[in-house]
Amino acid sequence: MIKQRRTSLTSIVLTGLAALAVIAGLAAPAKVHGDEGAFTRTADSTAVEWGPCPEFMPAGCALAVLQGNPAERNADVFFKLPAGTTAPLHSHSSAERMVLVSGEMRVGYEGHEPVVLKPGTYAYGPARLPHDATCNSDQDCILFIAFEEPVDAMPADE
Repeated sequence: MIKQRRTSLTSIVLTGLAALAVIAGLAAPAKVHGDEGAFTRTADSTAVEWGPCPEFMPAGCALAVLQGNPAERNADVFFKLPAGTTAPLHSHSSAERMVLVSGEMRVGYEGHEPVVLKPGTYAYGPARLPHDATCNSDQDCILFIAFEEPVDAMPADE
């Protein structure tokens, strides 16, 4: 009984996040794999449409859907963290496969030593493991993230 209730709550939360993504314009530019065949995107491309991050993230934080639907499995996004800002301790329902595109970013996962990512660095973050990130450079940090499950982010205190 409890397990069913938790699954229903998870479904409600993910559905709400999907609706917010559509409202925020995050889902609009997404292309489902195969819609347009092979394609490329760069962070400064006019084909990339930036939308807001969750409210608990710092001002100027932005997300851009590169491929897929953020409410479904296997979506790819760019995550932009303004220079000198920190994304507070948070977690995701999904594991993250990441490559830093620009800037220099310090990432700290609970129970692990923080690491500094430089452009081209690959990092893996397990699902539900709280972490924070700081853009240590004079330029904005842009991180490519491939999510396995629907895209979400929750403050660590929830």
